[in-house]
This record gives sequence, structure tokens and C-alpha cells, in this order.
Amino acid sequence: MEYVYAALILNEAGEEINEDNLTDVLEAAGVDVEESRVKALVAALEDVDIDEAVDEAAAVPAAGGAAGGAAAGEAADEEDEEAAEEEEAAEEDEDDDEDEDAGGEGLGELFG
Repeated sequence: MEYVYAALILNEAGEEINEDNLTDVLEAAGVDVEESRVKALVAALEDVDIDEAVDEAAAVPAAGGAAGGAAAGEAADEEDEEAAEEEEAAEEDEDDDEDEDAGGEGLGELFG
């Protein structure tokens, strides 16, 4: 996220979003800069109007019309499904962890 924030800072300051400027902002913030990520972000933002993209993103939750409500409802349904799938995966991981923990207790007693 730091890379995107740096690009937003440059945009807000009216500076060109290029590799040098992005690297300078990231280094000033104390980020260990990865050149490949900088290049990828600059390339991805090449034809993007950041101000327009931010305005569109900000307008989406404010859409109170039927279309906005329907889209929000669909998004919420998808999020609920994803959350349920993640919960199932987490429960399976917990079951696996419990089995592993139970086996590890005996070893602790051997070497404790």
C-alpha cells in the first residue's frame, strides 16, 4: 500500500509519477524500496487519471439509487460467501493445529 500512497502524494502535489519521484517519496517515508514494484506501479498508472479514479471510488458508496443499492447488495452477498468460505478454511486450519499441538505436548514433556 505504501507504493500507492506515494503515488497519491505525488498526484496531490502535482508532481509527475515516475520511478525517481516515487522512489524518493518511499525512501523519505523509510520504506525499503523494491525497484520492480516501483516500475510496475508507474507502468500501471501510465494511462490512469488518478483524480477521476479517486472521484469514482468515492462516489460508489454514496450511490443511493436502486442501481447502487442492487450493486451494493450483490457485493455484500459475495462478501458474505467469501467470509463463509474463509471461516470454513480457518476452522479446518484450527482443527489441524489442534492435532499438531496435541502431538507436540508429549515431546515437550520428554525434553522439558
